[in-house]
Amino acid sequence: MSLQAQIAEYEKQKNATAPKDVLNVMALATNDLMATGISSDALQLGDYAPDFSLPNVHGELVTLAEMLAHGPVVLNFYRGGWCPYCNYELRAFEEVLERIEDLGAQLVAVSPETPDNSLTTKDKNELSYAVLSDVGNNVTNDYGLVFSLDERLRPIYDQSGVDLPAFNGDNTFNLPMPATYVINQSGQIVYAFVSEDYTKRSEPSEVVKILTTLDN
Repeated sequence: MSLQAQIAEYEKQKNATAPKDVLNVMALATNDLMATGISSDALQLGDYAPDFSLPNVHGELVTLAEMLAHGPVVLNFYRGGWCPYCNYELRAFEEVLERIEDLGAQLVAVSPETPDNSLTTKDKNELSYAVLSDVGNNVTNDYGLVFSLDERLRPIYDQSGVDLPAFNGDNTFNLPMPATYVINQSGQIVYAFVSEDYTKRSEPSEVVKILTTLDN
């Protein structure tokens, strides 16, 4: 089943069970964020990806330039392991990981979660690729992806047990827009998916398709 089909099935279940007032607030917040057009400020196709060094779940620094020395990089920004859409996406990329690596590329996922919470996300989803912590969203900001969670959503998150300050180790309520980039060995972005709508995600098969066109 495609990632989009999995998300559609989850959306169907959510819409059937979640309180209507909560769904309405979520929809309004998403529509308002989309109306700002902030995704146009994010890095896009043809841009060069800023280098970074971020800790993985074991505290070891992972550097983009070092990864690119070995081949293309698939760089995925996700909100956190508390987000069901992110978990579907992370697992869907795990399913195509072997194909990505066969094409000479590396896959890495980035969120603002602390390393300990990133480890929980990695273990829960049984991920075998690198999961990095961008506490404070510094790298995410370099890629133009940061937004502040709508204040109308914060009590809803709290009631659902999603304590963002605890997950992220700060009190900003800043999150990344969902984004997936394919970066060639020259550091140029050859595929870009960015959306203000957190329910929209890149289809992993499209990423694999892009990788097949690259000369490593």
